[in-house]
Amino acid sequence: MKLRLGLAVGAAAFILLSTANSGGYRYGISDQAFYIPAIALAGDHTLFPRDAALLGPQMKVWAGDELLASVLRVLPISLPTLFVALYLGGLVLLFTGGVFVARGLGASWLAVATAMALLTLRHRIAKTGANSLEGYMHPRMIAFALGLIAFGFLLRKRWSSAIGCVFIAGFVHPTTALWFGAAIGLGWCMVNARRDVTPRGLNLLWAVPVAIVGLAALGLFLSGNTMEPVWMSVLAEKDYLFPHTWPAYAWALNLLYPVIIVVIYRRRRTLGRTGSGERMLVAGLLSLVAGFLISVPIAASHNVAVVQLQVNRVFWLLDAIAFIYVAWWLVDDLANRTKAAPVILAALVTVACARGIYILHDTGRAFARVDLPADDWTDAMRWIRSQPAGQLVLADPGHAWKYGTSVRVAALHDTVLEQGKDSAMAMYDRAIGYRISDRTIALAGFDTFTEEQFRALARRYGAQLLVFERQRDLTLPRVYQNARFAIYDLR
Repeated sequence: MKLRLGLAVGAAAFILLSTANSGGYRYGISDQAFYIPAIALAGDHTLFPRDAALLGPQMKVWAGDELLASVLRVLPISLPTLFVALYLGGLVLLFTGGVFVARGLGASWLAVATAMALLTLRHRIAKTGANSLEGYMHPRMIAFALGLIAFGFLLRKRWSSAIGCVFIAGFVHPTTALWFGAAIGLGWCMVNARRDVTPRGLNLLWAVPVAIVGLAALGLFLSGNTMEPVWMSVLAEKDYLFPHTWPAYAWALNLLYPVIIVVIYRRRRTLGRTGSGERMLVAGLLSLVAGFLISVPIAASHNVAVVQLQVNRVFWLLDAIAFIYVAWWLVDDLANRTKAAPVILAALVTVACARGIYILHDTGRAFARVDLPADDWTDAMRWIRSQPAGQLVLADPGHAWKYGTSVRVAALHDTVLEQGKDSAMAMYDRAIGYRISDRTIALAGFDTFTEEQFRALARRYGAQLLVFERQRDLTLPRVYQNARFAIYDLR
């Protein structure tokens, strides 16, 4: 009973600290510029008659849109409410996965608590485009949590359970699940390959991971399926996709993870503390690093498949395991000799609390915003939402980061360009890449456009509505306005 109560309190503290250190929970931001329209489109196929082609390639590899749309049809809840529930559930799963891995490594409960405190400190994994935590519902976080649980089963050599967790994670976020599955599979091969079939024989299992990775790399390299300059220009801001351009600090930080893991693993072996499946976990993680290094020159050649896989995100897995290893070393090894374990835990919890409070205060955000913000932009978008779904909206291409949410999220309408998310989705399809390149060039200098330029854009792309800030009123027919924005009819 005491253990269950302690875990419940720990999970609640983990949720609070993780959310605060992520700058609070927010709905409708960042990558939700894809997920929300995708779910809406799955529930109502009359939406996004133009942008369905933009959303389509990514929707094909994600099963969650149809599933969540079905949930909304069955349950009397809104999408913001569902997202809050999934966000909280994801953090509970992440807490469960972290505890499961730490206990699988034989960590004491003080070390487990220390590991959880470390995991609440949200940070960016250098030049990977991924954060250790997100302040909004992201399927990637749920898949990552399921992957950690799979690692916990791996440490206990419960193969069917580990594979089952990875399989479920694949429905939630395929590429995240791929790296966990690869780590488990390659780790098993690498460890079992060290057992000779005969006293003088060489176990052919050594050849399995080498052959798989080598043939895959060779096939991708020789495929000739590369991104052309126009397509590449859309990804110019996504420099994390091409590790050969990384600055030295990114290489140093990311390659520090395997060093930390290997050093602490060797220390644990010296103390006789390694578990039965731990060698497989470490071998699997090191295999991922090897796969990343192999991918670097292939990504540098702009190979489509390797760029889309974003192999650099394997360091996210190493980041979490390295933090858990460090917690074990601090509490169960280093502090065990000085009796300072409670002090270390208290200090880390204090740091997590102080950092979370500072981030919320510095950003001026509330701890949780479960729906779209009640501001002038949302008001304008609600008016557009009441208009026929076929109307195309012309807005500042940077409107999502300038005003907080995208037109597709807040108005459920097509928009000519939402530069931040559209460029990311362009990675998955050549035609979309050319579309975004064309529109990025056409909308450059949007704030200074004349009325005739707006009309020319409307004729070129078929836009009917223009959203523009009222600091510069236009003489176009105005159909709605509030204190900050005006909506004009371009027809």
